[in-house]
Amino acid sequence: MGVFIIAEAGVNHNGEVNLAKELIHAAAKAGADAVKFQTFRAEALASGSASCAPYQKRGNYDDQRAMLTRLELPLKAFEELLDECRRYKVQFLSSPFDVESAQFLHHIGMEIYKIASGELTNFPLLREIAQYGKPVILSTGMANLGEIEWAVETLVRFGVGRDKITLLHCNTAYPTPMEEVNLRAMCTLQAAFQCPVGYSDHTLGIEVPVAAVALGAQVIEKHFTLDRSLPGPDHAASLEPKELSDMVRAIRNIEAALGCGLKKVTRSEQENISAARKSIVARCNIKKGETFTEENITTKRPGTGIPPTRWEEVVGRKAARDFGPDELIEL
Repeated sequence: MGVFIIAEAGVNHNGEVNLAKELIHAAAKAGADAVKFQTFRAEALASGSASCAPYQKRGNYDDQRAMLTRLELPLKAFEELLDECRRYKVQFLSSPFDVESAQFLHHIGMEIYKIASGELTNFPLLREIAQYGKPVILSTGMANLGEIEWAVETLVRFGVGRDKITLLHCNTAYPTPMEEVNLRAMCTLQAAFQCPVGYSDHTLGIEVPVAAVALGAQVIEKHFTLDRSLPGPDHAASLEPKELSDMVRAIRNIEAALGCGLKKVTRSEQENISAARKSIVARCNIKKGETFTEENITTKRPGTGIPPTRWEEVVGRKAARDFGPDELIEL
């Protein structure tokens, strides 16, 4: 299986089902494997006193629950979105943010559970999801290794096989400064937990997720929107459809370029060998019976004669016939 690319629609539907469906269409057209939303009830996700994150405040949001209420979709809408994903042959995913939302997603048959970084320490939610025994993709933004270990062990303790857990390195700043990406931490996760790893990206542009694939990411998640100028907390740090398509294409190219790791002559190289390599040739006129020496032979293209790897075998031998300058030496 290739790199699993998740187009993160998140709440970029702005609470509108039709806009959410357009995001599904865009993700499918771009070639993503899955499109992911967020399932929550605002009153269960944030208390009335919860303030917004700094990046949300920059979008003129202050009261978190009020912001989430505007972005909330009714549960029934996710059944429509699941059907739309099936219609467009892209996998439906949605991150639950409370136990009831997880139960609903389980009820409608979601096959993979993506746990957001902010929920990594949420014991009741992890326990609930683990009991389904489904594959889990766990984002690790804002977490240290000890917290990640706790989350993994909790999932395993309540029913998820360790082989079904994928850890995503993540930085939850929107957008993430390049100097804080720390992409090598993804490799640290793989070494520490011996499980598949990936990367959930919040940088601007597409180069970091592409680089993550080169480092071994098996899952890539990236926010996208139909229009970065739309109102909403996540649009500004999201890709637009053309950029999403460019990212998918770049990832597939890098995936193909990584190859099998065996160093060998490829089919496309084979035809260039004779033109690019050299043969042992006469440097000057050489008479029959004359000894081949360092002075009367040299190496030149094409590589259709005796290769220079046999130089020491040729030097000291007698010429079986006359050779003119540049003529391929024969033994």
